Amino acid sequence: MTAPIRIGLVSISDRASAGVYQDQGIPSLEQWLGQALTSPWEPVVRLIPDEQPVIEQTLIELIHQQGCGLVLTTGGTGPAARDVTPEATLAIADREMPGFGEQMRQISLNFVPTAILSRQVAVIRGQALIINLPGQPKSIRETLEGLRQSDGTQKVHGIFAAVPYCLDLIGAGRIETNEAVCKAFRPKNSAAKPAGG
Repeated sequence: MTAPIRIGLVSISDRASAGVYQDQGIPSLEQWLGQALTSPWEPVVRLIPDEQPVIEQTLIELIHQQGCGLVLTTGGTGPAARDVTPEATLAIADREMPGFGEQMRQISLNFVPTAILSRQVAVIRGQALIINLPGQPKSIRETLEGLRQSDGTQKVHGIFAAVPYCLDLIGAGRIETNEAVCKAFRPKNSAAKPAGG
């Protein structure tokens, strides 16, 4: 049996981290991942303010101290002065993965023209993938899962369809998905790794 992959869930909000209102980002992520993943996983949760040094330190800690192979952030990706999540993410990155941000904006443009104001990025640091997600629970689900036709067939792929294979390629650990929620795309020759391999 493979060890559970550790997934960092980071909600970035001045007001939620100060207790002014209840955070909705982390519960939304936990609920969606609970439905989407069929392989064992373990959340490592952080609720932090919009402070670039704090965001950078948190991302590094989740990867290097907590052993997270995947880190999902929510919040702080707009154009306002306090929105510094992308800057913090890029500052600690080894490599940028621009396709994730492009696809998230493409999905959101189906609903609101202001999707072009979002600045989500995704990066690789070491053997971990970090993805900045939108702040709203509805947008989190749509960007992860994609859009479906009225008959349930996939209209636009969500970004999470590409996450398992990306994790395979960077050595972050293998995850499997519930195809009814999100079908992971892997090349035909990408066979399952043996346990412990």
